[in-house]
Amino acid sequence: MDCLTIPATGRTPGVSFDFVSGHLRMTGESYPDDVAAFFGPVFEALRGFLGDPDGGPIRFDMELLYFNSSSAKALMNIFQMLETVAKGGRPVTLTWCVEESDESMRELGEDFAEDLRHVVFQMREMPAGGPP
Repeated sequence: MDCLTIPATGRTPGVSFDFVSGHLRMTGESYPDDVAAFFGPVFEALRGFLGDPDGGPIRFDMELLYFNSSSAKALMNIFQMLETVAKGGRPVTLTWCVEESDESMRELGEDFAEDLRHVVFQMREMPAGGPP
């Protein structure tokens, strides 16, 4: 599988995973009616990609404006998968994009970062309204 693309809806994030370049991205908002149904294919694709012993560096851009607690659990699962491969020596950078005035999303990013020892975590401010 070279990529996974899921268009954003009003309740689900956009997913753009380019497994050839190692650039993974999630955008928008995440509060799906059925978290398992939405994130199941994402987990499956990630497991396949991360299981490649010859894989190169990974860059994950997290550009979510809002997510609910069920989505937070799914995100933590994703971050734990990334942490596992980073611990094994594969370079992983997670960029948490946050709107300038959104302190709650900034704090959530910082909370996630506390559990990441091997993933390089970066905070990037975006102007209100999304990425530049």
